[in-house]
Amino acid sequence: MFDLAIIGAGPAGMSAALTAADHGLTVVVIDEQQRAGGQIFRQPPETFAGSVLHPTAGYGWATELIRRFEADPRLTTEFGWSAIGVLHDDAEPDGLCVAINHPEHGTRMIGARRLLIATGAYDLPVAFPGWTLPGVMTAGGVQTLVKAQKIAPVGDVVLAGAHPLLLLVADLLIRDGVPVREVAFAQSIPTPVDMLRALGAVPGHLRMLAETGAILARLVRKGVRVSSRTIVTAARGTEHVSRIELAGVDRRWKVTGAPREVAASHLVLGYGFSASTELARQIGCELVFDSPRGGWVVAHDERLQTSVPGVFVAGEPTGVAGADQSRAEGTLAGLGIAASLGRAVPAAAFAEAERGIHASTRFSAVVQSMFEPVRGALGDLATRETTVCRCELVTRGELDDFLESSPFVSNVNAVKLSCRTGMGPCQGRYCENSVGAILASAREQTIGLGGRFSAHLPIKPVPVGDLRDLDTVTEQPASDGSAVRPRAGSRPRT
Repeated sequence: MFDLAIIGAGPAGMSAALTAADHGLTVVVIDEQQRAGGQIFRQPPETFAGSVLHPTAGYGWATELIRRFEADPRLTTEFGWSAIGVLHDDAEPDGLCVAINHPEHGTRMIGARRLLIATGAYDLPVAFPGWTLPGVMTAGGVQTLVKAQKIAPVGDVVLAGAHPLLLLVADLLIRDGVPVREVAFAQSIPTPVDMLRALGAVPGHLRMLAETGAILARLVRKGVRVSSRTIVTAARGTEHVSRIELAGVDRRWKVTGAPREVAASHLVLGYGFSASTELARQIGCELVFDSPRGGWVVAHDERLQTSVPGVFVAGEPTGVAGADQSRAEGTLAGLGIAASLGRAVPAAAFAEAERGIHASTRFSAVVQSMFEPVRGALGDLATRETTVCRCELVTRGELDDFLESSPFVSNVNAVKLSCRTGMGPCQGRYCENSVGAILASAREQTIGLGGRFSAHLPIKPVPVGDLRDLDTVTEQPASDGSAVRPRAGSRPRT
């Protein structure tokens, strides 16, 4: 049994792993990617020419963090494995068993005394007419393809959304020779008051802000149209996207006029991110709804312990706040976990880690405020014919009809049970935000009051046959010399 199992090898997971190892803990890090870095520092395969990571300005520390993590012999890493759930074993009440799955090697269980959830975030899905057409992609997905796989879209591209990542992706595409027709932001141009409020984000982030300004200037020089108060209302085409409809909006993102068409073969969407909390939900951690910070996020105490004993959280699942804060939270979580296992952790170490979080919060709070998605307006983009749940092919019209005929339904899980939204392989990752917004509109309530989808093991699709090994725990000595062996007939419980 390991002292600590970490799910996610991004900035939070890597920082926590190194900190925990420094305090004598045995650590295993599980990540479904092939290399460390997470989504934000996604590395190309080592076999690719030019596979050296080139972090965005402001994240110069990333290369050294990844180097230290990859070179540390104290850490056990399981790359290419997905965490599909966490169980408690009746034979080991103080232990947790992480179920991990590999497409070629099936399912294994890894035992640990503590668990850190550092699962990051994913692009916020938005349903509107044509969003399921081939050629509609997310900004994070395109960034991953270009940076890690050296694959770029072919043909004209329109980018639309409400997050500064759109500018970075547009710049990547331009540098790869991809013609970018337009970058459309739903927000208005910041007012002097907005800029004054943003001053708190400047210290420590001058290079990042300067690079963003330089990117914007390059796009304009290349003839790319950069629009504000503009939202995508539809993607048109038969077998593939061929036209994008854009319309002007007011400050609350409500459409104010007739849409205009832009010919393009790809539409890249970037409305922000949703915290990846499915594993925390499956374990039973308490969550709270915080729209600027990524929707449903994991509640925790001052040392990042969740409501479930032995389970900690760091990085984007605590609230989408960027790589600086994720790294700082990973350090604090590593210290908190070490202390919870009886290691001596000086108060000064905790104080320094907390200062790092406070410093990064100045920047993340401004970004969250300026780029918060207007979820209600995004929910209104779906028409009756729009598919809201891609897995179960449930339309907006079916949801509206059900809510009209069932006036006492006020929870998304009740909608899920009746309409099957969220019951497919993605377990609601693609439709939860839209269903929540549609329900809130129908009941004239805030989105958070409608609750959230539950999550169950396996939290990601796996072959049924792979689940037969859930009673086998990988043996691994802990720092005190004890071990957990496979136990025939043990009964894991969620």
